[in-house]
Amino acid sequence: MTRILIADDHPMVRDALRSAVLYSCQATDVMEADRLDSVMQALEERGDLDLVLLDVNMPGMNGLGGLRTLRQRFPATPVVVVSAHEERRWVREAMESGAAGFIPKSTPRDAIAAALRQVLNGELYVPPQAGDDGVEEAEDAETAEIARRIATLTAQQLRVLELLGTGKLNKEIAFDLSITETTVKAHVSAILQKLKVYSRTQAVVIANRVLAERR
Repeated sequence: MTRILIADDHPMVRDALRSAVLYSCQATDVMEADRLDSVMQALEERGDLDLVLLDVNMPGMNGLGGLRTLRQRFPATPVVVVSAHEERRWVREAMESGAAGFIPKSTPRDAIAAALRQVLNGELYVPPQAGDDGVEEAEDAETAEIARRIATLTAQQLRVLELLGTGKLNKEIAFDLSITETTVKAHVSAILQKLKVYSRTQAVVIANRVLAERR
């Protein structure tokens, strides 16, 4: 189940993005907002969102200031900036402000769909014309933050996270570690809290890059 919020103050743009979202990832829940406070409210009420598509020029945004506010308050929710601006400077600043991607509004639907799939797979996306400016810095900062959160896990919690990455169920993890299923559930809850994510899948996705280096 994929839950996505489209935030833009132009109905036609929201319709176009909805079409791309449904085409790219068969989202089960697509919500809409036309101002920043509506985005905040949706995230407060539905913290399990998988992705936010954000127009930086809609009411309340104050440019990239609204993006930075979202990333501070909801660090586990990926945000992709969708903008009429296509200058490399805008792309670089958006990525440095914590965006998981930057999609110009002139992008064809197929390319938008491919970009969304890339972000939902845990990767960063920038348009080809923007080059790699700011992307390496954003990736380094993201990796450092993930590593910092993972460092707060106990050895047993880290082992549980690794087993979650193999797709095992709680009862299978309990068997492998010779602990009760209740203890596994407690470990999973602690992992989600420490990594600031809302689901097992999110935990595995954001930790995979760092854990791969430790194996």
